[in-house]
Amino acid sequence: MAKKNDVTVEEKLRSLYDLQLVDSRIDEIRNVRGELPLEVEDLEDEVAGLNRRLEKLDADIEVIENDIKNKKNQIEESKTTIKKYSEQQKNVRNNREFNALSKEVEFQELEIELSEKHIKEYKVKIEQKKEIIAQTKEKLAEREAHLKHKKGELDEILKETEKEEQALIDKSKEYEKNIEERLVTAYKRIRSNVKNGLAVVPVERGASGGSFFTIPPQVIMEIAGRKKIITDEHSGRILVDEELAKEEQEKMEGMFKRF
Repeated sequence: MAKKNDVTVEEKLRSLYDLQLVDSRIDEIRNVRGELPLEVEDLEDEVAGLNRRLEKLDADIEVIENDIKNKKNQIEESKTTIKKYSEQQKNVRNNREFNALSKEVEFQELEIELSEKHIKEYKVKIEQKKEIIAQTKEKLAEREAHLKHKKGELDEILKETEKEEQALIDKSKEYEKNIEERLVTAYKRIRSNVKNGLAVVPVERGASGGSFFTIPPQVIMEIAGRKKIITDEHSGRILVDEELAKEEQEKMEGMFKRF
C-alpha cells in the first residue's frame, strides 16, 4: 500500500470527496433528529425542577404545621397558667397581689389570642401552598406526558438510524486515516466555517456547488485536470470536477444502501 504522501492528487481529491459524502450523510441523519434531543433534555430539566418545587412546598407545609403545633402547645400552656393564677387569686391577702395576678391572667389571655391569630394565618398559608401544589402536580403530569411522547419519538429515530450513524462515523474515521493530516485539518476547518458543512464541493454550471460566483474557465480546466488541490476563492471550499463527483457519489450510494 502506498504511503499517504505517495498518492496522486486525484486520489487525494477522491478520498476528500468520499469523506465529505460520508460526513454529509451523518449530518442528514442528525438533522432528522433535529431539535429532539435538546427538547427531551429541556423537558427532563423542567420535570426535575417541578419535582424539586413540590418537595420544597411539602417541606414548607411541614414547617408551618409544626408552627401550628407549637402555637397550640403555647395555648395549652397559657390556659394552664391562667388556671393556676385564678386559683391563687382565691387565696390572696390584699388587692396588690390580686391585681398582679389579674395582669398575669390578662397577659396569658392576650398570648392565647395572638397564638390563635397566628394559627389562622398559618392555615391560610397551608391552603395557598396546597393550591400551588395542585397546580404544580397538574403541570408536572402534563410535562411528564409530553416528555414520554418526545422520548418515544427520539427512541424510534435512534432505533432506525443509530446503527447506520455509527457505521458511518467509523467509516469517516477510516477515511481520515487515509488522508494526510494537513488536508484533514483544512477540511475540518472549512466544514466548521460553512453553514451546511460542505467543505468539498463539485463545480456545477461554472460555479462551485452552493455558490453563485462563477469560476474562470481556466480554473475549471485545472480542476478537471486533477493535478492540484484548488479552493474556491470566495468560500474557501475545496473544488472537484463534476465527473469525479458523480463517480464517487454513485460508489458511495451503493455503500450507504448496505448500512
